[in-house]
Amino acid sequence: MSAQVQSIQTPFGQLAYTVDGEDNGVPLILLQRFRGTIDDWDPKFVSALATRRRVIRFDNAGIGRSGGQVPDSVAGMAEVAIAFARALGIERADLLGWSLGGTVAQHVALAAPALVRRLIIAGSSSGGPAEGPSAHPRVPEVMTKPVNDQEDFLFLFFTETKTGRAAGQAHLARLNAEPRRGPSVTGEAFMRQMKALSQWPGVRNRLRELTLPILVANGVSDVMLPAYRSYVISQEAPNAKLILYPDSGHAFLFQYIEEFTDEVHRFLD
Repeated sequence: MSAQVQSIQTPFGQLAYTVDGEDNGVPLILLQRFRGTIDDWDPKFVSALATRRRVIRFDNAGIGRSGGQVPDSVAGMAEVAIAFARALGIERADLLGWSLGGTVAQHVALAAPALVRRLIIAGSSSGGPAEGPSAHPRVPEVMTKPVNDQEDFLFLFFTETKTGRAAGQAHLARLNAEPRRGPSVTGEAFMRQMKALSQWPGVRNRLRELTLPILVANGVSDVMLPAYRSYVISQEAPNAKLILYPDSGHAFLFQYIEEFTDEVHRFLD
C-alpha cells in the first residue's frame, strides 16, 4: 500500500491514519482487531475496497503510531473513533469493524447514530448471553502470548485445511512484504485492550436500536468468535444481513477478498 501515514490531533492524543482511494462520497472507516494496527490490514483487501471509495484506516489511541493511552473500555475506544472522525471533519461515514473493531463499531453507531450511515461487522460479537458454541479451548492461551509466531497466527485466523493454511500463508506474505511497517502493539497497550474486552458487558440488549443497514459476516469455522455470534446479530438487529464463508475462520475477509469486497461494495452502494 502506498498511502502515506498522516496524523491528526484529537482530545485523546495524536492519532495516526492513512487514506486510500478517491474522495468520491461517503468514506469507509476501518476499525481494527485486538493487537492489530494500520499495518495489519491486508494490502490486497484495502486496495480492493479503495477501487470504489475512500478508505480510512487509523490506529486507536495508544496503538501503533498513535499517541495517547489505550482506553480500558470498548465504549472508550468508540469515543476515540468518534473524535477521530470529527477531527477529520467527517459528518457521515460507513464503518467496517473487524473482531474487536466490530464491537467498537457497534458502540460508535449507538453513541453517534448521525455519524454512521451503514455498518459492517466482520468476525465479531454483540456480547451478552453466552449460549451457542464456545471459542476453541486453546484460544485464550494462544491469543495472550507475548508474541505470536506464524503457527499461532494460522491457528487463530485460518482453518487447518490445505486451503485455509494456503490462504493464511499468502496473507502473511503480503503483510511481510510491506516495507514501512510501524511499531507493534506494546505490552501495556495489550493489557489495556485485554482489560477492556474482559470487562465489556456487550450491547446485545441494544441491538434493536441499531436500525441502520448492517452487513454481518464471518467464516464458518472461526475458533475465536464462533459464527453463531454473527447469527445472533443478524437475528436481533432489525435491518441486518448475514453472510458466512466456507472453510474459513476469523480472517475470512483476507481469504475471500474478491467475494467479500464485492459484497461490501454492493451493500454500501
